[in-house]
Amino acid sequence: MNKTPAGPRFTKLTKSLAASVPFVGPETQERLRGRAFDARLGANESVFGPSAKVLGAIADASQHMWKYSDPESADLRDALGVHHGVAPENIVIGEGIDGLLGYLVRLLVEAGDTVVTSLGAYPTFNYHVTGYGGELITVPYRGDFEDPDALIAMANKAQPKLIYFANPDNPMGTVHSLNAVQKMIDEVPDGSLLILDEAYIECAPDGSSPAFDTDNPNVIRMRTFSKAYGMAGARVGYAIGHVDLIRAFDKVRNHFGIPKISQMAALAALNDQQYLSQVIAQINDAKRKITEIGAANGLTALTSATNFVTLDCGADGDYARRVVGALGELGVFVRMPFVPPHDRCIRVSAGTADDLALFAKVLPQALEMARV
Repeated sequence: MNKTPAGPRFTKLTKSLAASVPFVGPETQERLRGRAFDARLGANESVFGPSAKVLGAIADASQHMWKYSDPESADLRDALGVHHGVAPENIVIGEGIDGLLGYLVRLLVEAGDTVVTSLGAYPTFNYHVTGYGGELITVPYRGDFEDPDALIAMANKAQPKLIYFANPDNPMGTVHSLNAVQKMIDEVPDGSLLILDEAYIECAPDGSSPAFDTDNPNVIRMRTFSKAYGMAGARVGYAIGHVDLIRAFDKVRNHFGIPKISQMAALAALNDQQYLSQVIAQINDAKRKITEIGAANGLTALTSATNFVTLDCGADGDYARRVVGALGELGVFVRMPFVPPHDRCIRVSAGTADDLALFAKVLPQALEMARV
């Protein structure tokens, strides 16, 4: 009699984890609803796309797709070093900030190690921490802002391996000043590493980001080409930090994880700062329009330093979830914060004129549907 195969022997940790992803993608929702969204305003992508120079670089790179990529991403690291005034040895390239967060957690967090973050902050970081058996310790926001003082106070108490802090913040879109961020960096306790996630920094006002200090072993700065540069699908992020920490990524990273086509596209994007400035202007125009649309419907916009606007629906999370669901039924994909009291809000990415015209048209109907 044939014996049924036993199958793989998962670790105890793996068995304890839920099979989930931090975000349900719009494609998944489109498959479930049986049709595409008419406006994609929930993932904080740049609908304005990459520059013509990037598209040209992609076309050129397509002729070389038979080659493996440079595992050191040397040309891109060199260019980023010049751009930021740091040595290439202080830069690591990864599959977006999400990939880099995963590598960093793998490097530093073992089962039972503590990690400090804000309650309601970027959930993909939490996903990586729990995936390696780390223990998350959360502190509340201060109003609609992450609380650097509370994060440092908790770090002094818990002595965590990692402290996660995003500036500007997702999901609220708020930002702290350069001085506040520098104070936090200066107060990181020995033995802890501050992850400063600056995914939206190109959208923030001047004076939001301290100078890079690659001699400081207690902070790592993460940035991306996924937001303002309009390259979310290319999956290119980078981290800047002390050379010993950056070198350690070579122990665990996927050395061929960044395709040649993505490396060349990112290099072209970095070298087209004029286009980036044009996109920032378009983002700011779109944010003003979203704010106006929200106000016309009784919703209050939080001041945004990102490429999205968080709109306060003025009720509780159940109501906001109904608004998100109703907007989806009407063809507009948006998201919302996960944790009270921020889940009173919805989050709307900067869109094209057509996207926002549709949002303005269906929002009153969605709000009415949500009141039922």
